[in-house]
Amino acid sequence: MRAAIVDRPGSVRVGDVPDPVPGDRQLVIKVGACGICGTDLHIADGHFPPTPYPIVPGHEFAGEVVELGPDVPGGWRIGDRVAVDPSLFCGYCTPCRSGHGNLCANWGATGDTVDGAFAEYVAVPSANCYRIPDSMTWQQGALVEPVSCAVHGVRRIGVEAGERFLVVGAGTMGLVMQQLLQRAGASVTVVDRNAARLPRATRLGAAAVAADVSELDDERFDAAVDCTGAAPAIEAAFDSLRRGGRLLVFGVAPAEARVALSPFRIYNDEITVVGSMAVLHSFGAALDLVAAGAVDTAELLTDALPLEEYPKALDLMRSGAGLKVQVLPGGFDG
Repeated sequence: MRAAIVDRPGSVRVGDVPDPVPGDRQLVIKVGACGICGTDLHIADGHFPPTPYPIVPGHEFAGEVVELGPDVPGGWRIGDRVAVDPSLFCGYCTPCRSGHGNLCANWGATGDTVDGAFAEYVAVPSANCYRIPDSMTWQQGALVEPVSCAVHGVRRIGVEAGERFLVVGAGTMGLVMQQLLQRAGASVTVVDRNAARLPRATRLGAAAVAADVSELDDERFDAAVDCTGAAPAIEAAFDSLRRGGRLLVFGVAPAEARVALSPFRIYNDEITVVGSMAVLHSFGAALDLVAAGAVDTAELLTDALPLEEYPKALDLMRSGAGLKVQVLPGGFDG
């Protein structure tokens, strides 16, 4: 089959690899759509330490069941349409046994630590598959994974109706986060240095938009969410909080990055700083939200390319010209 392959950091190509063979309790999925996110750029550049090379990346995906492995439970059938939670938790380490599988000591994920879905086919645990309705396209199905990350993030930060939130970053994740916070009753202001992204935030109901936090006239927020992973943005989000405010570090920063936050403010103003790592018991809820139209997928899905143009899709993602860039290994139907 054809697949995108990262042979080593900085070396990306599309080539032939063996067809996947399903193991016990696994399904083989014919990939309909797979989205690119910042992690895929880190993998291509060698900045995602868990990744072994060579690897077929791709962890945001949906497709059709075409083969069942031995002992597959759950009534799965050939032809079932699914979105797939890429999380691979060991189940026996202390975090897993305490209900925090996303912090698994042996953490893995399809497309991050084992071959993923920038390919014609991929083998995955049947327990990670969720049936999607016929009304949901492959591209919408592939958005469920990023939405599930945002659902976990919203649960981590908490939101009460009427609260005023700042979201820093109007990329895919920032706009998903904006929509989920608004659905929970918050008023959301969105900031992004790329002013071309701000009209989408406005169309999605942002109370206000700006190119920089400094443009907000010392406005203070109940909570702030950084969706960029950039140290200056995290610091600005922290500085925007009222006394008793909350900060969610949601964007993925480089491991070596550092921020300067006032410990006196954290103490004196009782500022809460929390993080949110990937997906945790949030995939099913995200699927329901996408299926119900609670997330405006049309505003997010800007670019779709064939599998053979995977290197071009990476470049498009790096440029910031589009929003959610996806690869469609199965063609442009569905």
